[in-house]
Amino acid sequence: MRISEKILFIGTSMLLLKRKNTIQLSGIYIHIPYCKKACHYCDFHFSTTKYNSAEMMDCINKEMLLRKNYLQDEIETIYFGGGTPSLLKAEEIRRVTETIRNNFTVTEFPEITLEANPDDIDEESILQWKFAGINRLSIGVQSFHQKDLEWMNRAHDEKQALNCVLLAQDAGIENISCDLIYGTPLLTDEMWNENLNKIAFLKIPHLSAYALTVEPRTALHKMIEKKKVENINMNKQAHQFDMLMLWAKENNFEHYEISNFAKNGRRSKHNSSYWLGKHYLGIGPSAHSFNGNARRFNIANNALYIQSLKNNDLPFEEEILTKENKLNEYIMISLRTIQGTDLNKIEKEFDISQRKRIEELAGKYMYQGMIIAYNNYLILTDKGKHYADRIAADLFTV
Repeated sequence: MRISEKILFIGTSMLLLKRKNTIQLSGIYIHIPYCKKACHYCDFHFSTTKYNSAEMMDCINKEMLLRKNYLQDEIETIYFGGGTPSLLKAEEIRRVTETIRNNFTVTEFPEITLEANPDDIDEESILQWKFAGINRLSIGVQSFHQKDLEWMNRAHDEKQALNCVLLAQDAGIENISCDLIYGTPLLTDEMWNENLNKIAFLKIPHLSAYALTVEPRTALHKMIEKKKVENINMNKQAHQFDMLMLWAKENNFEHYEISNFAKNGRRSKHNSSYWLGKHYLGIGPSAHSFNGNARRFNIANNALYIQSLKNNDLPFEEEILTKENKLNEYIMISLRTIQGTDLNKIEKEFDISQRKRIEELAGKYMYQGMIIAYNNYLILTDKGKHYADRIAADLFTV
């Protein structure tokens, strides 16, 4: 190769590398608004009747066609959430992934997650999901104890909670996440420890663990108001969160977000994209989208969503984000992560005065042992993680 050709080759290679490094990676979320039964604590948008599910799936695919220009980025994650996406037929899942591949630029090896309930998982369903492109399962176990599951009004039992993981592993799906809920009135510390140890025993590489919250207009909220069930004990929840963090350290799980724990290399790419402020497209009723400057919120009504799409309308509301909105969102999201809040980013993208204001406000939390400052990042300590939302709100700009 002559010198001039070599220089040209190097220059072209560097240009291609630069372009590759500047490609934005995004995700697509598909909301499937159906469940077999209503869990007492759930306030997500769903219906327990599927009479219009065929029309719904037609409209979900149609919405993707109408919004194919919303993201100019390359798609690295596809996430079927809900609701209960494991109620879908494998052919319906395959059709959605095919629509995405035909209308968006998708990376060579995307992470494709299906949220699944244990009672929907059997050998045949797993093989069909794999054939449809699913390579990651997020299983709504919630508890391995029967009386806890009955209290939540879950559709599965303790035997299914255990067997579903074994079936998925036997079918060759290694990228598995399980959800657990702590702080329920019936969950003793001993039961909670047993739940966590089941995760370790089953060699599940990712755990999402949530403190039970009482949301307005849920069945749980009404039962507590009528004194039919015991209210949440906040001290008990805090103690079980401490147990969770200690267990994670002892079992080599990275606590990479307040409610999320992963073995090495098994972080959720899709959920991480939310916390890193990446763009995403939300498809289906009640789904949210974000393009860096605005958020869109699809209508949370199945019938109106279907009717709108039949008329080629996009049923959403939009919020244009102000600079203050963007800063507050960044603080809220970043402070929950293992990386923490980047003060250099705040100075660069918002203003040096904002950096100084936040550093000053964070000072009292450093004194109280809730925040540490490391390499221009503000990072919550284990103590501070108990008060993440309160601390973030205190750092907001008004």
